Order: sequence, then structure tokens, then C-alpha cells
Amino acid sequence: MRKRKAKKRPLIPDPKFNDKLVSRFVNMLMLDGKKSISLKIFYNALDIVESKKQDSDKSSLEIWKEGLSNVMPQVEVRSRRVGGATFQIPMQIRADRKISLGMKWLISFARKRNEKSMAQKLASEILAAQKEEGAAVKKRTDTHKMAEANKAFSHFRF
Repeated sequence: MRKRKAKKRPLIPDPKFNDKLVSRFVNMLMLDGKKSISLKIFYNALDIVESKKQDSDKSSLEIWKEGLSNVMPQVEVRSRRVGGATFQIPMQIRADRKISLGMKWLISFARKRNEKSMAQKLASEILAAQKEEGAAVKKRTDTHKMAEANKAFSHFRF
């Protein structure tokens, strides 16, 4: 590469929970630089999760974190050209990429749901992810199945 690796910018924790993971999620949820709206959507979603939850001993933030960890993939397939053929090679994922993919999938599948507001969509996707069901968890299992099916090509790893 010609240039050096870009520096990671320090992330400011969110105001309510003082958690950097929450502020990272809110930044991914944000559209057109409207962070206050994104924060409001996230906090409202957690309030909805709080009212709908079955587990009384867990907070809504713990439910969100558990749902996020259920969505995070462990392996993914990468394309590699060997000779004239392109192979899908299963590879382990770095920790920060796991979190990023999990957040992206949770948000994108929440946006595709059929509920009134984005907060309700996000809350129901979080609750589904916590129970290991829903579209985001299905995406993770599909990714893992794809990696498992292409395990024979893992010797092409780069």
C-alpha cells in the first residue's frame, strides 16, 4: 500500500449509558448526520425492549448486547482467484469487524421490518436477536453455513 494505515479516531461514549459500543451503534444508525434523532431512536427502542422483555433480571442494555453478540459472525467467506477459478475461502473475522457486521445486519434488517416507527422496528429486531431468531440471526447462520460448505478450500488461505 502506498499510504500508511488510517488512525482510529477516539469514540466519545454516549450520554445516557456512558458506553462506547452504544455510541458506535448510534453512529451506524445515523442518517444524514442527524445524531440526535439517531440517539432518540435508540433510546426509545431500548424503552420498548424494557417494556416487552420477559427476563426481569436483565436490563434493556444487557438484552441489546446479548442480541448483538448473537448476530455477530465468527467466520466469513472471501473470494480468492486461484488460476482461472474463483474460490470462496472461509476466514476468521477480526473482533472489530465482527462487531461492525453484527451492527450493520441488526440495523439493516430492522429497517426492513413492517412496524410503525424505527424505534419499534429496532426493538423487535433486538428482541428477536436475543432469542436467536429473526433475519439478522438468519444472516449469521447463512454466513456460517457458507463457510462450512467451503471448508475444503481453506488451504488457499492468504
